[in-house]
Amino acid sequence: MTPGSVEPDNDKAAPPTRPTVRVAAPTERRNPLSVDLDLMSTRDVLTVINDADRRVPAAVAAVLDEIAATVDLAVAALRGGHRVHYFGAGTSGRLGVLDAAELAPTFNSPRDWFCAHLAGGPDAMLRAVEDAEDDDRGGAIEAAGCVRAGDLVVGLAASGRTPYVLGALAASRATGASTVLLCANPEAEAARSVDVFIGVDTGPEVVTGSTRMKAGTAQKLVLNAFSTAVMVRLGRVYSNLMIDMVATNAKLRGRMISILVEATGCSEEVSRRALGEADGDLKTALVTLVSGAEVTAARAALARSADQVRGALALLAS
Repeated sequence: MTPGSVEPDNDKAAPPTRPTVRVAAPTERRNPLSVDLDLMSTRDVLTVINDADRRVPAAVAAVLDEIAATVDLAVAALRGGHRVHYFGAGTSGRLGVLDAAELAPTFNSPRDWFCAHLAGGPDAMLRAVEDAEDDDRGGAIEAAGCVRAGDLVVGLAASGRTPYVLGALAASRATGASTVLLCANPEAEAARSVDVFIGVDTGPEVVTGSTRMKAGTAQKLVLNAFSTAVMVRLGRVYSNLMIDMVATNAKLRGRMISILVEATGCSEEVSRRALGEADGDLKTALVTLVSGAEVTAARAALARSADQVRGALALLAS
């Protein structure tokens, strides 16, 4: 050894080798239309991205039957007193959290109807949590702790192979829950292991492997359509108007008046008075204005019809 050199510590353990997986999903393939992306002008980069995004609605349209089947499963679960769960990681998981979070303020749905589970927990909403998506056992444990027979579990995974998601789906099946996998890989092997498979064919991303782009957009469109259709089927929309909304600010309180005006053809003054007489309950006010019934009768009809406006109006008309 040369003077001043340090003899290597041959007894020191080498750092553990971390597992590596090469994913063969379509989202990992190179997009031939964007191979010169880093050489393009800003306008051309945006054009390539926009052109690619145009493919997404058509890809979602191709799986509407599968989305409809998922809606029917969710409606049956919720009517039976059960819940809908989203399990996802990364962008997919964050989109599940977003969808679940928006349902209560928009439709006044009970907060435990839709439960979102994100690999890595709440911290993963704002930053990547190392290796969380590779933890199939963690997904299974989380599902086993909260999913019950009769629930619906929707797995969100762009590649269709995320271990955390597949672990949760397997554990959910074991409890007797219905299972759905939503992904951007029509060839996913896990398709054979779920009740409904929604494989949206969005193809290669503009930036290879960046599933926050087309794959994420497709998942957002599917989740928007799915959860909105569930709320419609459960009677939380009258015509195309939100009638179960929570008026938590001035804009939303004004929207309640607008909804009554639109739904009934009554003046703003009459609508305000009806809402006041109903103690701010939009459904009760709507039933009174459409049927001409008193508030007490409107409330009773809603109670007898499981809080469904159409059902309450039919009762009062008979």
